Amino acid sequence: QVQLVESGGGLAQAGGSLRLSCAASKSISSMRAMAWYRQAPGKQRELVAILNRFGSTNYADTVKGRFTISRDNAKNTVYLQMNSLKPEDTAVYYCNADGGGDTYWGQGTQVTVSS
Repeated sequence: QVQLVESGGGLAQAGGSLRLSCAASKSISSMRAMAWYRQAPGKQRELVAILNRFGSTNYADTVKGRFTISRDNAKNTVYLQMNSLKPEDTAVYYCNADGGGDTYWGQGTQVTVSS
């Protein structure tokens, strides 16, 4: 079992930045991939960014060039740097760990971007 705890959400103005953190209870280097998802009110949860164990990344088209996913294996922490925020980025952001056979989710952190 892996516990994931997100932090760093909050209120930002359009054009601003936030950095989300996801602290894992065990080594993230053993995970097949780490990812960030988001869910806006009335919408389905969607993939925002993913980082696999080999260091390859992929982003949703809506955040490419603005968001960056990274990790610190020594701290068992994954980050999501969000720049040039837009009101449509408003959502609950969830950390996800793909253990190969099991998938783990954090409790989510709210990000609200005002125009």
